[in-house]
Amino acid sequence: MFEIEYEFGEEDLIHFNEIQFMRNDDIQHNIKKNRWIVPGVMGLIGGFYYFYYGDMKSSGYIVAMAVLWALLSPKIMMLDLRRQILKNYTNKEKSKMFGTYVLSIDPENPNYLLEKSPSGKNKMAWADLVRVEYGKRYVYIYIDLTTALVIPVDKVKKGNLEEFSAQAEKMVDRFS
Repeated sequence: MFEIEYEFGEEDLIHFNEIQFMRNDDIQHNIKKNRWIVPGVMGLIGGFYYFYYGDMKSSGYIVAMAVLWALLSPKIMMLDLRRQILKNYTNKEKSKMFGTYVLSIDPENPNYLLEKSPSGKNKMAWADLVRVEYGKRYVYIYIDLTTALVIPVDKVKKGNLEEFSAQAEKMVDRFS
């Protein structure tokens, strides 16, 4: 039987949502527009102040603000995203989400991935799972296109994650 035990916490939830956020093309397009159009307009206003009024000091302040906007606005958006992610869940939901997870692949019942989590025991059919994906510090078992079991590599307490994820990938491929 393949089994792993790991801890899932707030930083893991935030990381997964940031990854989803960064993969969304519409959101990335809006960030690029915000990052370059607003400073571009501010730069034009700064140029207008410099050439029309000859006001070097005001022009310098406006251009400095434009540069700061271009550099800092994506970072501020990500900080706000982190705050919003945690705000979306009640304390009761968080207590059922964060904690120790045990995932099992039982050879006697090979049609299901068994999960024991703070919210209880669950059986997920391999046919319903989408894929297994590997990140630098995480392994993701996608339940659907936007939801996954997030397994932090450094928080695995028991079991061999490499063997488990390889077997899980084989099972997903076999039943899909």
